[in-house]
Amino acid sequence: MGATKTEHFTDRQNKIATIAKALGHPARIAIIDYLLKVNECICGDIVNELPLAQPTVSQHLKELKNAGIIKGNIEGNTICYCINEKSIETVNMFLSSIVKTVSQSKCC
Repeated sequence: MGATKTEHFTDRQNKIATIAKALGHPARIAIIDYLLKVNECICGDIVNELPLAQPTVSQHLKELKNAGIIKGNIEGNTICYCINEKSIETVNMFLSSIVKTVSQSKCC
């Protein structure tokens, strides 16, 4: 976001933009869907669930983790991933405010 001069925007706006950007790939949505489905920390099973190579899945996991959407805990030689509830709540509050405002809007 260098060209957009992120310092001119609030921390909340920058955080939501980072999350939205990370959610902009179907493989990452599939990873989140899988984590929600199993509802627990997952280590190596994610690669088996997607039609992607292990390095590609690892890159998508890295992007989701950097955006704060998922958390990773090291267990031995592996990292176990789960959803970061705090980031999801931030997005939920933002989207809920949009829905509320649009539903009350008299525009167009």
